[in-house]
Amino acid sequence: MRSIWTGSIGFGLVSIPIKLFSAVQETRLDLDMLDSRDHANIKFMRVNENTRKEVPYDKIVKGYKYDDDYVIIEEADFEAAAPEKTKVIEIENFVDLASVNPMYYESSYYTQPATKKNKAYALLLEALKKSGKAGLARFVLRSTESLCIVHPVEKDIVVTRIRFQQQIRDQEDLALDDDITVSKKELDMGLALINQYAEPLDLSRYKDQYHDELMKIIEAKAKGKRPTIKKLKPKAAKSDDLYDQLMSSLKAKKGA
Repeated sequence: MRSIWTGSIGFGLVSIPIKLFSAVQETRLDLDMLDSRDHANIKFMRVNENTRKEVPYDKIVKGYKYDDDYVIIEEADFEAAAPEKTKVIEIENFVDLASVNPMYYESSYYTQPATKKNKAYALLLEALKKSGKAGLARFVLRSTESLCIVHPVEKDIVVTRIRFQQQIRDQEDLALDDDITVSKKELDMGLALINQYAEPLDLSRYKDQYHDELMKIIEAKAKGKRPTIKKLKPKAAKSDDLYDQLMSSLKAKKGA
C-alpha cells in the first residue's frame, strides 16, 4: 500500500511519527462511458475556457474567485494556513469511543509508525484499548480540515475522519409523526423478534452480492449468452395488523 499522508500523532508532549494508509477499497465495478453508436470510449478533457484547447495537468493551478478575479492558491499557502495541522494529528481530548454516533463516521485510515519498534505507539494503542477511549483531533488532509477520532482496531491505531456537527442535518426538517402510541404487547413482540434475530457480529459473512451478480451478467453477455434475470418476489403480509405481522415473523424465523 502507498501512504497518503505523512506526519505524526501528538498527545501531550508525546509525538509519534506515522504514515496514513487508506483502510477501505471500493468494490464498485469500474464502468466506462461509451458512445452508443460505436462503443468508443468517452474522454473528458481539461479545456481552457478561452482558447478551447486542452491544458496539461502540470499547468493547472487552484484559484479562489474573489470579487471579479481569481486569487491563485499554491501548495505552500495550504501549509501556511495551519502548518501544525498539515503535519500533526494533535489529540485535543479523549472521549468514550461508544459515544461517537456512527452517523458522523466518514473514512478510516490505518496508521503505521515510522519505526517498527516505537514504544510510544505501542503505549497509545494499549492505553486506548484499556480505557475504551478515542482521541479527538483535527488535521488537514488534501487541503481540507477534518475532525477525526484516533482509536484502536486490533493491532493498529486507526484514524477515522468524522463529520462536523454543522454537516449533520437537523431532524426537525423531517416530517415525522411523534404522536404514535405503541402498545406494550406490540413492543414486547418487537423485542422478542429482535432477540430472535440477535447474534454476534461477523462481517466476514456479508459480501457485496450485487457486485457478484452483476459480474455474472457481464460474463454471460461477453460470451454471447442471455443472462438470467431474477424476478423480484415481494414479501406480502397476510394481515394489516402490526401484532399479527410480528407474530408471523417470529414463527417464520423459528421455522427457518
